[in-house]
This record gives sequence, structure tokens and C-alpha cells, in this order.
Amino acid sequence: MITLGEYIIEKQQDFPEATGELSLLLGSIRLAAKVVNREINKAGLVDIIGATGIENVQGEVQQKMDLYANETFKAALEARGEVCGIASEEEDEFVSFNSERGINSKYVVLMDPLDGSSNIDVNVSVGTIFSIYKRVSPVGQPAVLEDFLQPGIKQVAAGYIIYGSSTMLVYTTGNGVHGFTCDPSLGVFYLSHENIRIPEDGRTYSINEGNYLKFPDGVKKYLKFCQEIDTPTNRPYTSRYIGSLASDFHRNLLTGGIYLYPSTASAPKGKLRLLYECNPMAFLIEQAGGRASDGYNRIMEVTPTELHQRIPFFCGSKNMVKDTNDFMAKYSG
Repeated sequence: MITLGEYIIEKQQDFPEATGELSLLLGSIRLAAKVVNREINKAGLVDIIGATGIENVQGEVQQKMDLYANETFKAALEARGEVCGIASEEEDEFVSFNSERGINSKYVVLMDPLDGSSNIDVNVSVGTIFSIYKRVSPVGQPAVLEDFLQPGIKQVAAGYIIYGSSTMLVYTTGNGVHGFTCDPSLGVFYLSHENIRIPEDGRTYSINEGNYLKFPDGVKKYLKFCQEIDTPTNRPYTSRYIGSLASDFHRNLLTGGIYLYPSTASAPKGKLRLLYECNPMAFLIEQAGGRASDGYNRIMEVTPTELHQRIPFFCGSKNMVKDTNDFMAKYSG
């Protein structure tokens, strides 16, 4: 069996600029993931579940595991010295690593340390999402805001870890999507899913239908389309929604489907974060043969204007996302 570290070295040509840096950087993420996974597996036995009572910059109450995961990944990334800074959903501002090795590093990491963290209380799968960019500021100086406000097409790597019935790390460097499953007896990630491809069509749609009345007309029309009986197109489709982006995305990636988080009347700009959630998932889905949009435009081409920018998100099988875009153009203008 091939380990994650061995695979990265073997495929070093996928990331020619790195010369070992990607291996070390992903090694930091891998280590932090194992630590977070250990704590998640003890949830309910130790005081790590529930809310902290503290709100993040988006006005959301942070879970105890949100803060634990954030500090764990931040510490692991800083310790290896392969990145000059990080931006996180749980941090108000970006964090610059100003050690000598840090300021001389070429990369920044943006992350959602624990996606779907409220699901831990009820023993449902959660995940970590990450995105890696090459800095635009001069090496040898502290990171600046512009290093993080880059469009998705500038990503050099992205991925997620899903903590479920098994723990998996899935990543891309722009040369396909590859998945590694952790052997819990050894704490080693082994290659289990090489060159993942999402079917062009699927039979699953993932959306919080409780917000139906607040959706744009194009989304409402698309959902009715999904629910209609039409044998030639294998409709009606199946509705599956976990409430953790990494989990819903992972299922659709492997079996085909679409994930929808549109704007609503109460969140006209959408809810998901462009930098921490949408860009990395868009990079992954495109590398797997799928598509990601905001309902009209390619997610990867959106130029961010702020760290915690929100955006509508439609992601999954190519033909299903195209159908959604068509419904949006026709009914939501």
C-alpha cells in the first residue's frame, strides 16, 4: 500500500515548484488532522462538545471543537515553517507567521478548521477544508492581506479531511483528485481512491429545503424539476443533506450529485465563505470533472474583496450544475 507521503514524493512532478515543500506542508495538515480526529472520537467522554458562547467575526457562536481544531491546525502549520501565514474562518484577521523561517516561506493556507462542527454533538460526520496559495508579497517579509485575497484559479493545492466512519484526506494539486484513508491502528494515511472522477450526471441533490420559501425562483424551479417523475432522465432525484459541506461534497464526488447553498432572502450574498469553503471545493470538483458556480459564474474566477466574503454555491456533477445555471438565468435573471 502507498502512503500519503510516498505518493506525494512519487508525484512530485505534479507540483514542480515545491521540491519537497508540499510534502512537508501536507505533512503538517496530516498531523493536525490525526490530532483533531482523536479528539472527535472522544467527544462525549471529554468536555469538547457544545458551544463556547463566543461569537466569531461572522456573528456565529463558536463550538469548542471549532476553537480546538483552529488552534491545532494553526500550531502545526506554524511549527513546520512552510507557510508565511494562515487565514481561518475562526480568525477575525489573517495570522502572519513572523519567524525567520515563516517570513521566508512561499505559501499561505486558508481553512475551515472544522466544517459542520455542530454535528459532533449528535455524532454525525464533520470535516476540515483547506486551500494553499503561493504568496504574492515578497519573500522575506511578513504576509499581507493581498496574499490571501486571490481568486480560486491561483490555488496550487486544496483538499479536505472527512472524519466519519473512516477518516479520509482528499486533495488535488491540479493533476487529479486523490483520496487517502487513515488506518487507525497505525495512524497512517494510505492511498485508497486514486484519480477520483465525478459522474457527469447524478441522482442526488443536497440542499437545506427548510429554507425553500427564501430561495430565488430559479432554485425553487430547479428543485421542482428534481422532484418530477421523468423516466428518461431518471427523475425524481434523491434528496440527501447532512449539513456538513465536506460530508455532502464527499458523497456527491464519489456517486454523482449536486450540492446547493443559494442566496436567501435573509442572506442575499449567500452563506458559505468563498475563500475557506467554496474555492477549495471548486478546485477539487473541477479537477474531478465536475463544475462549481455561484448560479451564474465560475466560482474559481471570482476575485475576493474580503477575507470572510460569502457567496452562493452550486457544486457537483457537470450536467446538474449546468441545469441549475440555466434555471437561474431563466427564472432569477
